[in-house]
Amino acid sequence: MHLGRKIYSCALYSLSHCRSGWDTIMGSGLQRYSVLIANRGEIAIRIARSVRELGWIPLGIYTNVDKKSLHRKYMVLDYQVSSYLDIDDIIEAAQELGADAIHPGYGFLSENPEFARRVRKAGLVFIGPSPESMELAGDKVQAKIMAEKAGIPTLPWMIVKDPSDIVEFAREHGYPVLLKAVSGGGGMGIRLIRSDEEAEKLFEQATKEAENAFGDGRLYVEKYLDDPKHIEVQILSDGDNVIHLYERDCSVQRRHQKLIEEAPAIVLNSKEREQITSDAVKLMKYIGYVNAGTVEMLFDLKTRKHYFMEINARLQVEHPVTEMITGIDIVKHQLLIALENNLSLKQRDIVMHGHAIEVRINAENPISMMPSPGTIEEYIEPSGPGIRVDSGVTKGSVVPSEYNPLIAKLIAWAPSREEAIKRMIRALTEYTITGIETNILMLRNILEHDVFLKAIHTTKFLDNHINDIISKIREWEIIHAIAISIVTLKSVNGFRSMIPAKSLKLKDRHRLHRFKRQAWFYWSVLKSRVRRPRVRKPKIRKK
Repeated sequence: MHLGRKIYSCALYSLSHCRSGWDTIMGSGLQRYSVLIANRGEIAIRIARSVRELGWIPLGIYTNVDKKSLHRKYMVLDYQVSSYLDIDDIIEAAQELGADAIHPGYGFLSENPEFARRVRKAGLVFIGPSPESMELAGDKVQAKIMAEKAGIPTLPWMIVKDPSDIVEFAREHGYPVLLKAVSGGGGMGIRLIRSDEEAEKLFEQATKEAENAFGDGRLYVEKYLDDPKHIEVQILSDGDNVIHLYERDCSVQRRHQKLIEEAPAIVLNSKEREQITSDAVKLMKYIGYVNAGTVEMLFDLKTRKHYFMEINARLQVEHPVTEMITGIDIVKHQLLIALENNLSLKQRDIVMHGHAIEVRINAENPISMMPSPGTIEEYIEPSGPGIRVDSGVTKGSVVPSEYNPLIAKLIAWAPSREEAIKRMIRALTEYTITGIETNILMLRNILEHDVFLKAIHTTKFLDNHINDIISKIREWEIIHAIAISIVTLKSVNGFRSMIPAKSLKLKDRHRLHRFKRQAWFYWSVLKSRVRRPRVRKPKIRKK
């Protein structure tokens, strides 16, 4: 299979590590694989790192938009494709580069069973579950049926073919109910229905959205659980040996898209944790799942019961928080399971340590939440004890409008949740990204919210508290503006006269003094970064 190309890529890999390439080309008793990473950005870089640590060869792809993307620098060789969704182009790239396997990452084709079949048909190894498992996970109705057969609790549900079916279901279980796409994902095709009148209107909307997004307009309805926790369990399996890496709390969501994840879910006691993780393992064993996957559950804080929601048959965006509390490289085990059919870990080997939180850094306006494409002018990542950054950008990187606005993931670990939150807030304060807007201010204000600090937040957290958070963001923006004004005017003393404190009420004076302290902090940070305008002295003509 393109032996000359493979030898060339092996040679480049060896040279990139300043070691002799002879044992790589001629063989040293260790099997070396070439893995094509069919993705972009931070996840492509993250997978490439695990591939290299195994002594294997990371290969990549890129589109015309991504010619200058950072992830290309982490590949030994790469190949231009027309799209990250073009199966023919990606398989051609793998063959041209001499790959042994393809890792899809997340998003794009990662849950496409046809892609997995085509990869296998081409004689390559697909790093992920079987096409059959993908089809089962992708069909939410079939997944619920299998969960019920395995003895896993589910919420009442029913397939619906028209609005009258929704009304019939609601009469038995009561409003509100949740309408979902059978092939749904990423929050698409979901509608909350509160009355008979809404049923007809929202049924048509959800059907069209599902058809456009997934090519499948089938819908089902289920009982709506008010204010649940979103808990997911990380699974690794080689078919015979199925283990869990504990759970994650993913309840901070915006339009069914996760923003902040943490592990473990401290809302669970030891008995509840044992039950929810054992049910996840039981389900994956029942369906014969192989490789890494996630079982997602809803947890009712009132009844303390959990209910199966869906299976994610791929690597999750939020996998780093699990890696931080277990010390397990999930991607590395994905590769070993797929290419060497070996999961060396046993359940007794998995031990939790401390607490980890992940926030998603998006290129977007923190208030309107609209994407903010553009060129990053300055980029400084936070660091220090317990901090990890999985990033796909650097200074000068172009954030295109064509793809998801996620540009980096910031993860903080500490011995306790309280310390992890403080560490994350400190890291977000250090994170500097200019040239584009980001959601850093929103993330920080979520972390500082009383409800989040008490860990009683649910999937409705942002719906219930978005006005509080936006108000705090506006305060911070004022502070930033004042700080920048101080820097550009080069007049700290001038700030004191910008707002006459004596004319304010006592409460407002305290707020002003707090603004001044915070502005002073930002002034100390920004003064070396903002160019001050040059004031030209007028030339005096001699008479």
